[in-house]
Amino acid sequence: MKILVVAPQPFFSPRGTPFSVYYRTMITSELGAEIDFLTYGQGQEVEIPNVRFLRIPKFRWLGDVKIGPSMLKLFFDIFIAFRMLTMCIRNRYSVVHAHEEAVFLAYFLKPIFRFKLIYDMHSSLPQQLSNFNFTTSKFLIGIFKRLEDACLKKSEAIITICPALFDYVNTIIEDKDIHFLIENSIFDPVKLKTPDANQTSSSTEEVFKKLDITVPEGNKLVVYAGTLEDYQGIDILLKAFQLVVDNNCDAFLLIAGGTTAQVNHYQKLADDLGISQKVQFTGRLPQNQARACTEAADVLMSPRSAGTNTPLKVYEQLASGIPLVATNIYSHTQVLHDSVAFLVDPEPESMAAGLKDAIESETKVQSVIENAKRLYEEKYSRRVYTEKMTRLLEIVK
Repeated sequence: MKILVVAPQPFFSPRGTPFSVYYRTMITSELGAEIDFLTYGQGQEVEIPNVRFLRIPKFRWLGDVKIGPSMLKLFFDIFIAFRMLTMCIRNRYSVVHAHEEAVFLAYFLKPIFRFKLIYDMHSSLPQQLSNFNFTTSKFLIGIFKRLEDACLKKSEAIITICPALFDYVNTIIEDKDIHFLIENSIFDPVKLKTPDANQTSSSTEEVFKKLDITVPEGNKLVVYAGTLEDYQGIDILLKAFQLVVDNNCDAFLLIAGGTTAQVNHYQKLADDLGISQKVQFTGRLPQNQARACTEAADVLMSPRSAGTNTPLKVYEQLASGIPLVATNIYSHTQVLHDSVAFLVDPEPESMAAGLKDAIESETKVQSVIENAKRLYEEKYSRRVYTEKMTRLLEIVK
């Protein structure tokens, strides 16, 4: 089977890294497919057997591609469209695996080249136009909505990444058997073509020494790793941690991630709350350092206050053997429940109670850890992921 994968994004980039695209391609290659992979010029080179990478120019002078819709991405997608057309002319692909907006290009080329189409849908593109404030035009959003629906109905197979999106798509398509919920739930090491110090493993001791992190003796280490956007609930976490400290609970909070401006903002809040001696911010970290921080944790946090897509890190947290405190919102409860995590309301008092429980209740912690590992193995492990991809590829053969 010869497949063209089209991923209009900076593959493989340190920020907004498209793990799902990497893992889908890796598994598809392992299952015997021959793959051409078309993507942006920006990003790091990776190695996947049986995969030939093709890129448009980097256009570095135009700046870095950001997450979400943008005029720069639209400009890049023009080059993706022309390159995709020429590749379809020169090669006979049996399948095109289109990620996000690449499906629009594939939709128009499909009747000409008669390939089968896999739509890898990570979000509803019309919703992205609103969520990222790209446009408020109901007319433009309506056009994208009709086009997206048409792409869904013409695809031979569809992948969605979370139950909320899965349920949404099922309201549009008739044949539910071609639709696969494949969460971004595996985290094998990424094989970069050129070795990168930011990707190599580092011991916790080395990372903590480099970042000048000192956890007070006898304190439990609570770790949040991720972006510091408003919807991540960092303000709630800090207020909750103040209550934990005031309750004479020996804990130290490490927050890994965020821009300089975001760190300064939340550092000021920690100062105002009087907990700056018990909280440390690292700012944005390379993947290996962030992972070392989370592996050292006694408790992991996911304090997100809004959203519907499940955070990628939740699956790794389930498998980690470390108790997780997460907010009781749909973004989390699509995957989590009370027996696998300490679920709390997205407000300081409830989060403080759940965090204190995760720090002090050894019996409950052990039960949560065991249940979380079992859930991951049964529903989200590499074995399950591969089984789903195998069934999907059988449909498009």
